Amino acid sequence: MRDHPESLRVSVLLTMLVALGPISTDLYLPTLPALVRVFDTTVATSQLTLSVFMAGFALAQLVYGPLSDRFGRRPVLLGGIVLYVVGSVLCLAAPSIGLLIAARLIQAVGACSGPVLGRAVVRDVHGRERAAKVLAYMAMAMALAPAVGPMIGGALTVWSGWRACFAVLAVLGSLLLGAVWWGLPETNRLRDPEAMKPSRLAAHYLHLLGDRIFMGYVAVVAFTFAGLFSFISGSPFVLIDGMGVSQPVFGLCFGVVVIGYMVGSFGAARLTMRLGIDRMISVGGLIGGVGGVSGLALALAGIAEPAAVVGPMAVVMAGAGLVLPNAFAGAIGPYPGMA
Repeated sequence: MRDHPESLRVSVLLTMLVALGPISTDLYLPTLPALVRVFDTTVATSQLTLSVFMAGFALAQLVYGPLSDRFGRRPVLLGGIVLYVVGSVLCLAAPSIGLLIAARLIQAVGACSGPVLGRAVVRDVHGRERAAKVLAYMAMAMALAPAVGPMIGGALTVWSGWRACFAVLAVLGSLLLGAVWWGLPETNRLRDPEAMKPSRLAAHYLHLLGDRIFMGYVAVVAFTFAGLFSFISGSPFVLIDGMGVSQPVFGLCFGVVVIGYMVGSFGAARLTMRLGIDRMISVGGLIGGVGGVSGLALALAGIAEPAAVVGPMAVVMAGAGLVLPNAFAGAIGPYPGMA
């Protein structure tokens, strides 16, 4: 018998689903320099395994939303996780960097189902302000994934090689598939039989694109993620290759940065109901800006130490922890039928 959608077990499962995207990037980050050597390729080509993943992840959101509005969250989520497991196995077996990049695209399309539909389930069950609080607690908990992901990935790479990281992701996807099958009830009570019609899709997208408030929240999320992923994609090469940090120590550095995100998410969970979504976004943006300017100043001063990278980025992540759950809730709050 499936749990009630507001139960603790469902909340834990939703947190794991939302964390599927971050863990799929963060676990294998320490392998990026190794991929350059193993496949005798360039740094830019190695980073394509991350860039292509993010592109596929972004585009797949345009599909999962209407599909789940039409058929429900649960069946679409199950299909997405199956695709994720297939993509992870293909990554594990990839004989070349080109095929690894292609497999990462498949993995990304599957991984996208977890964060998109997990947040949609939260909106199905909770109201706008309550959803922001729940998403903030989920963000704080799911931050453990990127905190421990690089540490585990670094250890796996040292002990068993880069393929071990994708083996772990395949196992994780399989476990989530079973958990969703047995434990997640359907929450979409507003199914739209015409959600997949091209005319309806176009009308929905035009409506959202014309909503200045919605687009404001989208811009906040976009700029915040742009800053985060500039660090995520570049930090392995800066810290490991540039500053001589070992792969396990890189994981620890990444963990320190993620602690900043957890602190911000905790603050969002405790203060959003009192201060409101928009004020929390403003405070988070200010904190993130201070961290970014501090990091730039240290770089321009020629201070090339891990602490000069990790410290300011932890402040940026604290700001992101305040911004993201509130911006997500603000964007989807007015649109329960298109959550």
